[in-house]
Amino acid sequence: MVKMKGLFYQLNASEEEGVFVYQDRELAPPPSEYHVKLQVKACALSHINAKLMSELKIRKEFVPVGREVAGVILEIGSKVSFFQPDDEAVGILALDYQESGLSEVLWVHENHLVPKPEKVSWVEAAGTIRDGLRAYTALHSLASLGPGKSVLVMDGASPLGALAVQLSLHRGATVITTADSEESKLYFEKLRPSVARVIDMCKGKVDLAESCLEETGGLGVDIVLDAGVRLYNEENVISKQLPHKHDIVTLLSVGSHWITSHQNLQLDPPDSHLLFLKGVSLSFLNDEIWNLSSAHKGRYLHILKDVMEKLSIGIFRPQLDDPVPLYEAKVVMEMVQKNEVRKRQIVQF
Repeated sequence: MVKMKGLFYQLNASEEEGVFVYQDRELAPPPSEYHVKLQVKACALSHINAKLMSELKIRKEFVPVGREVAGVILEIGSKVSFFQPDDEAVGILALDYQESGLSEVLWVHENHLVPKPEKVSWVEAAGTIRDGLRAYTALHSLASLGPGKSVLVMDGASPLGALAVQLSLHRGATVITTADSEESKLYFEKLRPSVARVIDMCKGKVDLAESCLEETGGLGVDIVLDAGVRLYNEENVISKQLPHKHDIVTLLSVGSHWITSHQNLQLDPPDSHLLFLKGVSLSFLNDEIWNLSSAHKGRYLHILKDVMEKLSIGIFRPQLDDPVPLYEAKVVMEMVQKNEVRKRQIVQF
């Protein structure tokens, strides 16, 4: 048996927060004839949603860390049809996967992987796959992104926001976005093609709705992808730069789409009535839905392939931090879990 070190999130009794621990595990036999043995070259670190896993009845004391992996296929099962040994692949491990993506070797079902383009580095592939999936899910699956549409991407310099902005510009949409720091504003100044308007959220009280209505000639925005909203007027340190939900409701156009990442969004009756009058579609962005239903597996893999293709030809230019070695993964993951980092973090082997 091959012994490997992986990183796991140990939940405490309250399941509100846990600690990160390294564990030695043995590589088990392949779970099925459809699995491939993947030698991991890079693994991205994403926030672990323990609450979601609990709600889906995926209860574990040790939650594996690192689900976005890129690597070389060493062996294939007898019924594998998509890959051959020595192929380079990238993918997202299942939500109920038992092993850490920060292991040297993994058994992965072929339906969770797509080919990695030759031009794309391991770090870029692992660091882009999930945010690319989120951007596609929000703008194509949940909204009707296309030429001539106006799109508001909140926090457009974040890992998800950057790819959503780039995808919108590529599809011929007019893009409005927000910046919450000088670094973000500098990022947008260098971005080509450029966005129509950057709303500076650093400058005290900014009227987001007024800025968007002004940019759209009073018609409102066709698609809004938020990065969270404030439900109440009280401001705190975390939400001071988030828009109030009423601002979003006000700036939406007739027949528009609002995609929110706020899983506990609550709307007051007047706001709901205004959304009804405008015929607005409200959708919740949960990229885990693709792996919770086997009915959409083909569409899911098609999206992952398209994300890699856009990365290889330069349409996607992800917001990645410098890769870190495995021994720094625990410290970096603690920062990721507390939302203390801005760029996507990747461990390189």
